[in-house]
Amino acid sequence: MSTTGINGSSTLSTSGSTLTPSTQNSADSTSGLGENDFLQLMMDQLQNQNPLSPDDPTQYLSELAQFSSLETETNIASNTSTANNQGSAATALALLGHTVDYTDSNGQSASGTVSKIDFTSTTGPTLTIGSETGIALSSVTDAS
Repeated sequence: MSTTGINGSSTLSTSGSTLTPSTQNSADSTSGLGENDFLQLMMDQLQNQNPLSPDDPTQYLSELAQFSSLETETNIASNTSTANNQGSAATALALLGHTVDYTDSNGQSASGTVSKIDFTSTTGPTLTIGSETGIALSSVTDAS
């Protein structure tokens, strides 16, 4: 099997096939290649190896174990993130109608009653306290 590597066009080549990573926004993905790309490369490697001189099977098993470990870690991170988001939503809902002390955008301490919760922010739920909107849940210092 011959691998040309990553060139200027971000294309990986193996004997008989070419793989081009999808063009995802860098904010959506932390790496250029995903698990489907890895599996495709692994299948290309197995299909194109010389039967008289196969690759080291221990290396193959090691790569497979690393991939399995990475997939498990990715799933754990995703589940943790989901649980964290659900916890933030529950905390925000529990504050609805309560009087809270918070730090406003100017760094000043303020107090008021939570009248509304906005779940559309990408950073988590934001509160409307009195007439001030967009207050992050992390700005709340005390609740009663």
